Parts: sequence; structure tokens; C-alpha cells
Amino acid sequence: MVLWGGVVGQAQAQGRSDLALAALATTPHMPGEVLVQFYPHVTERAKNDVVARIGAQREELLVAGAWRSDFKGDLELVKLPPGLAIADAVRHLESDLDVEFAEPNWIYFPSVSSNDPYYTNGSLWGMYGDATSPANQYGSQAGEAWANNHTNCGTVWVGIIDEGYMYTHEDLAANAGTNPGEIAGNRKDDDGNGYVDDVYGWDFDGADNSVFDGTSDDHGTHVAGTIGGVGGNGKGVAGVCWSIKLMDAKFLGKRGGTTANAIKAVDYFTDLKLRHGINLVATNNSWGGGGFSQGLQDAIERANQAGILFIAAAGNDGRNIDASPSYPASYPNSNIIAVAALASNGTLASYSNWGATSVDIGAPGSGIYSTVPKSSKGKIVSGYASYSGTSMATPHVTGAAALYAAYHPGASAAQIKDAILNFGIATSSLAGKCLTGDRLNVSGF
Repeated sequence: MVLWGGVVGQAQAQGRSDLALAALATTPHMPGEVLVQFYPHVTERAKNDVVARIGAQREELLVAGAWRSDFKGDLELVKLPPGLAIADAVRHLESDLDVEFAEPNWIYFPSVSSNDPYYTNGSLWGMYGDATSPANQYGSQAGEAWANNHTNCGTVWVGIIDEGYMYTHEDLAANAGTNPGEIAGNRKDDDGNGYVDDVYGWDFDGADNSVFDGTSDDHGTHVAGTIGGVGGNGKGVAGVCWSIKLMDAKFLGKRGGTTANAIKAVDYFTDLKLRHGINLVATNNSWGGGGFSQGLQDAIERANQAGILFIAAAGNDGRNIDASPSYPASYPNSNIIAVAALASNGTLASYSNWGATSVDIGAPGSGIYSTVPKSSKGKIVSGYASYSGTSMATPHVTGAAALYAAYHPGASAAQIKDAILNFGIATSSLAGKCLTGDRLNVSGF
């Protein structure tokens, strides 16, 4: 093996470039870019030497080693020179003793294939239970929790990692959380997290503080409504939690989102919780499509150490992800809950991925009504629409995590996950298709 220089005595590459490179030919990725994980204590000069040997340039520091709780070094985005194949770059970089691992910069995509009108008219089946009116035994049973006055998750925060979301929507505005350390509009980074005026979150795709950019942010807005659409207001829909604090880390744009920005989005919420001590219990991750990334898995683990659940869509390829993984749902981190999609008749949706060990639980995912932005007479207005996908199943589980946390103060992430998995209802279509064989049931939360 050729050594490209470095500090003698460092361990060899610790990532899974074999998994990454195996997916390279068939999985969308950013051309001419790789992520490079340096070992701790590698100097700036040594880093420059590492990338110079292959004619590359250090583009961006994604995760600073000094900030990390896992004691790893800096993770950086590196631009490759024209003509250098990503696979060759990864192999060359991983032969360097200063590099722990290198990997492609994958591209991810959304996983889409009360007196509130959509609840009372029979449309909002994902919130129904067998004892609600209207009723559907295959719903999340949220309506039964509401009947016990369990609607208020106002002490709980949830992070949406997705597109942006319409925080001014008539059914979301009251639940839009704001960064407690930031003063709106003063053009300063008041809380020192590196982001200026990140009041409602941050747009990592656009590199600005605008987490809502118009009707193209429909997917993120739809997810938000299922988690926390305002209930009991006589408008539109109701989320699992009628009151809650939502914040957004936008990393999916019109062309999808990259691993680099996904890592920054996950770390954004980890930092927000640790920096401000807020009760942020989960992030919703209704996206997927990239290959294996050690960098992203490490970011999810940092969230785990901070007590944040990472609730992920199983994906919409209709395949067994035990045999053919779908990331991020397939990562082994203990804070992940991977969610399959059910149709309103209790069957596993035809598009939904499944896996007896890789997927945890099923939840309503087909024909789900929720909030969206719409255009009317040249203006962006509040609207509602029905979408289907594991993207729609996932926020039911995220809302469940918030509901349990609200009525069980001090519950750990592990305890919340256990409650979600242990309170499920056995469902024949999920037998052998997910770890529990159950569908979501929040009636006792």
C-alpha cells in the first residue's frame, strides 16, 4: 500500500469506504467533492500537505475537533482537482496516516412517493383510533390521547431536518419555536453558534437564516403539520401535539441535499440543546438516498450522546433494507427509530421499505393530509394537501416522542424509544417486516 505521508503511529482508516465505494456507481453524489475525517492533533500545515498531494483544496470545516464529544479530529469538505475520480481520491486519502476516513458527499432526497375540518370530515385517518369519531383502528390513536386531555407538548422542542417549513402558516405559527439565544434582526450571532440571526433555524442549503423560501418548501411544511399542527382552532389539521416548539434545519433544496449539509444540520440541533439547555427530544428525518457515511453516522451518535432521538423514514423503494441498506434509517445508532408506512386499511404500503431488524415500527403514511404553502394571486398562503410516503409516517412517530416526553418529564431518549416500541399494536402486515411487528399507538401517552 502506498503511503502518502503523515504522522507515523496513527491508526489506519476507520471508516467504511468499502460500503461507500460499492454504492458510488449507482448513488447520487456531489461531483468533485469528498469528506475527509482527520485524526486529532493533525496540524493545519499537515492537512494542507495531505490535500496538496492529490491536487485538492480544503473547502469547508464541517465539524471542529475541539467541539466534539467523541474526541475525533476535524471533519472537512475537500474539493478535488478536475480529472481525479472520487474513488481514487478516497483510496489515496485513506492511505495517508493523518486521515481516519474519506467518503463521497452523498445527495439525499425527501422520502415522498379536534374541530379541525380535516379531522372531523374523515380525512385525517392517521390521527384516529378505534374508539374515536371518526374511527380507524390503523391510525396512530392520537385522538384517544387527546380525549384524555393529552394534547399539550409546549415544554418540548423538536427539530425538523428537511426542507424549510412555513412557520407563518395558520396552523403552525403558534408552534414555531425560536432560538432562545438569538435576537431577531440585529445581524449578530448572539449565541455564538456561528449562525447570524438563526431565529427559526438555519438554511444549510442556502447558507442563510431563511428557513422558508416559498412553495418549494412543501415537504418540510407537511412534516411539521403532522408533528405539531395547532389543534382545536377550527382550522385545517391537528398534529399529534397541538402545542409544541418546532425549529428547522433546512438542508434539502431543489436538487436535494448533501451529506456535508446533513451533518451540519444534525450537529446544529445537538449544539442548540447543549448550548441553551432546551428540552429537545427528537429530530424528524423524512429523507434518504445516500450511501453509507461514517461522518453522518458520527453526527447521529453525537446527537445520541446529547439525548436526542433521530427518527428516520425507512424509504420508499419497496425493498428489504436488512439485505440492501437505506441510509440514514439503516445506521446502527441506538437513538434511531426507523419507520415504515401503513395504508389506511392496515396494510404495509406498497412503496414502503421494510426489514425485520432494520425497521422498528409502522405508522400511517398513505393519504396523509397536512399543512403546505400554496400560491394564490401572487401570494404565498396557508394550504393543505394529501401526501404519501414514509416521509409522512415518520412525523407521526416524532410527534409521539414529543407527546410521551411532555407527559413523562425527565424521560430519557432510551425510555421514550422503549415506550414507542413497547406500546405498539401487533399488525399482521408488519409481522416479520419490522423489529416489533407493531404499528404506532399513542393512546396511553
